[in-house]
Amino acid sequence: MTALPGETPGTVGPDTPQDTVSPPEAGAEGPEHAEAPDAPDAPEASGGTGPSDTSADVEEGAREDVEGDAEDAETEAAADAAPAEAAPAAELSEAQAELAAQRELRERIERRKAEKAAPIAAGTGLSGTAAELLAAVRAVESGEKAGTAFFDRPAPAPAARRPASAAAQPSRSPVPAAAPTAQTASPEALDAVRAVLTGGGAPEALAHPAVGVLGEQAAELLRSDPWRLLAVPGVRPEQADGFARAVLGAACGPDDGRRTSALVGWVLQRAALQGHTALDAGTVRAALAERAVGDPEAAVRDAVEEGVALLFQEGDEPTPGGTGAEDGEADEAGLAEEADVAREPVQMLLGLDRYALAEESLAEGLARLVNAFEKAADWAEAAAAAPGPSAAELIRTAAAAGLVAHSGGEAARAEPAALIAAARGLGLRALGATHSEDGRRRLAAATGDPDTAVTLSGLLSGAQGPGRDEDGALALDLLVVLDAPQLDVEGAAVLVEALADGARLVLSGDPGVLGSAGAGRVFADVLASRACPQVVSRTPDPGPIGELVSGIGIGELHQVDAPGKEVVIVPVRDAGEAVHRTVQLVADSVPRAFSIPAEETQVITVGHGGAAGTRALNEALKQRLNPGPGRFGGFDPGDRVVHVPAPGRAVPGVVRSADAEGLRLDCGGVPVVVPQERVESSVRHGWALSAHQAAGMRWPAAVVVLPGDAAQGLSRPWVYTAFGRGERHLSVVHGVDQALPHAVAQVPAQERTTRLRPLLEALPTPDASS
Repeated sequence: MTALPGETPGTVGPDTPQDTVSPPEAGAEGPEHAEAPDAPDAPEASGGTGPSDTSADVEEGAREDVEGDAEDAETEAAADAAPAEAAPAAELSEAQAELAAQRELRERIERRKAEKAAPIAAGTGLSGTAAELLAAVRAVESGEKAGTAFFDRPAPAPAARRPASAAAQPSRSPVPAAAPTAQTASPEALDAVRAVLTGGGAPEALAHPAVGVLGEQAAELLRSDPWRLLAVPGVRPEQADGFARAVLGAACGPDDGRRTSALVGWVLQRAALQGHTALDAGTVRAALAERAVGDPEAAVRDAVEEGVALLFQEGDEPTPGGTGAEDGEADEAGLAEEADVAREPVQMLLGLDRYALAEESLAEGLARLVNAFEKAADWAEAAAAAPGPSAAELIRTAAAAGLVAHSGGEAARAEPAALIAAARGLGLRALGATHSEDGRRRLAAATGDPDTAVTLSGLLSGAQGPGRDEDGALALDLLVVLDAPQLDVEGAAVLVEALADGARLVLSGDPGVLGSAGAGRVFADVLASRACPQVVSRTPDPGPIGELVSGIGIGELHQVDAPGKEVVIVPVRDAGEAVHRTVQLVADSVPRAFSIPAEETQVITVGHGGAAGTRALNEALKQRLNPGPGRFGGFDPGDRVVHVPAPGRAVPGVVRSADAEGLRLDCGGVPVVVPQERVESSVRHGWALSAHQAAGMRWPAAVVVLPGDAAQGLSRPWVYTAFGRGERHLSVVHGVDQALPHAVAQVPAQERTTRLRPLLEALPTPDASS
């Protein structure tokens, strides 16, 4: 029997995992020993909790996991610098340029913004509500209309059938990893920005990211509006304020319109790092008030009128008197009666145009797939031959719909594999896409054909998969996206845009895991909106680990029978002991007891900082497993690392060598060369990962470390994700006492504010559209 919290404490041997142990007694590690996990500061817009709100950061922020992971080291350096200093982080737009499709979407948006006076050509790029939104942005930017004129958003109409636009698609040929934008900036532009930065007391190191964000005219822009420095990742308001005072002198103040507009954009961008695509206007006003803005309401209004943010109205609002002049003569009694009718509360949301465009485009793209779908082949025989009832249900549902949502645990991954095999047996071009090489490998094993599985990045770049047809769309009849909760709204918009009319899309994943690293909650919004048929797998995850994780999914942490010590709880008193026992488990106990080598055991912990965070654990594990001087920028051959080439993509690998071209890695059998200038910002040791980094991947054994200072970062999705990463064995180094069962039972996922669900709910239902 393997004990979980609440069992009688047992005795832990020095080397071998025990099967009858429990957490230490309450009070063994009191608040005085607690140290907040290393996580990014929570944006004030998310409730004004400030930097100390680590639970929100660890649960949904995941910023350190998606922006190069070394960003927090740079941020620490900035904290010790002058007030205007802030270390540059990996720019979101630069990293996304690695995916050709992402780059194409950004370029299309920028081209259309530049053509303010031109009408949107029918049938190109975005259409319908998205096109209207673009027109609204132009009207605001040109001064033709005030931003408040676009409060109400009509429900998106069913999208008309259209072929995928070749101009909107990336090249079929593989796209190499893009160098940072700053590397391609002209020397003149960089020199000019350095001069402005040093004149304002800011570090020269910000020149490259500033040019990457603001363009070749960055120096001129910073002279006229120094608060534009806030657009550079890693820069905080107090640092931008110091820079502005140095540049403008007495000409600036807390209510300067340039400052308030920049703060609105900064608040919304910080919220996006925690997954929000929009924020309640009241939340934004509260965040501005905390930054000494005297009139937050006027600041928000000005930011909307200047096009910094878009304003949306969600919900129904009574409109006394109607919209026409003739309605103004309605009698007062009728108006009073109408006012008494229960209405959905009206919520005013603010959002950045990039996420608004992505959500509008995604909603219309999904509507296009639903409405353009036509039944063709007879799938009855394929469904009858399915390996199980859930797989048969999925095959029948996919046969009759253009968009399907499939949910289930790890064992349920066999059902999309059966669907892919059935579709290919009918002569259809069917493929499965995952977010990692590990997921691709597992899907290929399930289908029995390596050609049926690709990674999403490889599919969109053209490096993997069938390429594009003559119209520029993916040459596919059926695409199954596994680990769908990892889809962010911008990536999903690009993916759906790449699918031609008549193609089927199946989104498959486990709704209990942590959400996407980027902004949005695509899979959750699709499920909640019920805009398409849903198939819930009835295939349970096997074994003690499967039983434990299934219970966590419904809020129960209970004891499971583990006769083969598949689940082991190792209690510890403090963080130092947690590190010691973790190294002992990885290096000695797990290899000896389960014949699982250290390189196949993954350590997972809550945060990067603290006495038992990923940094401390990686240092201890390297000293034990692969000691060396770190002669390749801190790394040695054989070091386990995690490479973050783009936001949301944490790729485990092993260091092989280094040369003039950069650090050479083996990432799941794929050779990767990280340029020297990118090593520090995108490569970390990887014996220990956070749960966000580990999502979507599995290892033969997992060791989950829960030191006492991790209690604030625990939630049901975090525990569910971390505990489910081990295939054969799970060890829990437990030092949080009752915080673990409390988190499982009472701390759900932090809600993200998005607009996709109401947009999808306004679409016709699958039955209505058939």
